[in-house]
Amino acid sequence: MDHMSRQSGPADDGTPTAGVIGLGVMGAPMARNLLGTFGNVTIWHRSPERAGHLLGEGATWAPSPRALAERCRVIVLMLPDLPEVAEVLRGADGLLAGVSEPTLLVISSTSSAAGIRELAERLLVESDGLVHLIDAPVTGGEEGAIAGTLSILVGGADEDVRAARPVLEAMGNPFHLGPLGSGAIAKFCNQLIVAATVTALGEAAVLGERSGLDLAVLFEALGGGYAGSRVLETRARRFVEGDYHPSGAAKYMVKDLGFALEEAGRVRLDAPQLAMLSEFFRDLSARGFGDQDISVTRAYIESRSAQLG
Repeated sequence: MDHMSRQSGPADDGTPTAGVIGLGVMGAPMARNLLGTFGNVTIWHRSPERAGHLLGEGATWAPSPRALAERCRVIVLMLPDLPEVAEVLRGADGLLAGVSEPTLLVISSTSSAAGIRELAERLLVESDGLVHLIDAPVTGGEEGAIAGTLSILVGGADEDVRAARPVLEAMGNPFHLGPLGSGAIAKFCNQLIVAATVTALGEAAVLGERSGLDLAVLFEALGGGYAGSRVLETRARRFVEGDYHPSGAAKYMVKDLGFALEEAGRVRLDAPQLAMLSEFFRDLSARGFGDQDISVTRAYIESRSAQLG
């Protein structure tokens, strides 16, 4: 039997039985959009209190990753990185212990492309061919997760991506970029551009303010020209008001840009801006700004500038 021939729901109507593990800033609204499309989604999170609002809307709670895997054939893992994925896979209550039918894992963390490929090979062996994997990191921020407009960057075999497509389309706009690991590489490209943009916006905010400009007017003007971007559109208020409550924590750039540097080395790319940005966000996090939103580049630059007297 083809490994994708059983990716259907209990009624065997072709609808995937979907589950979500990880209900953080991004995972919770993604699960809500799945719930709105499929009518029922099984969820699990290390802190059960994070699930209350979704349960009130009709989601089903799984007491463990194993219990979730016993119920679901397509499982979205919205976790920080592969070490956290490994934690939910292993043990008597782990996800793998609950797999008895063909199951597709959608890894939505930003992780090493090589690590994703290694994990896929290992799971295929350990599950006797039942577990397949695609990588599907997302971009669009918390607002995109809430609106269901995320760009979903997908890598994987054609048949696996086809099976996951109804689930992916419920959360945003999937783009199949190539074989396994391609989604991760696309996310590295995304993070390089986002990191460069928020760094430039942070410097522009400090330069403009210290030169006597009205930042709200400045950013509105910039948004209508070549400096306009989705980052500026969604973060302008934060830069102007100094609101750094985390929507996307700056510290994750350290990990993401590190993976990007790893891939740049693999393809023998001299990427000076990538190297500079990686060091920028390492220092930003080391100075205590990492838990705040990526717009905290303004406060970080102000802090560095204070040393100039």
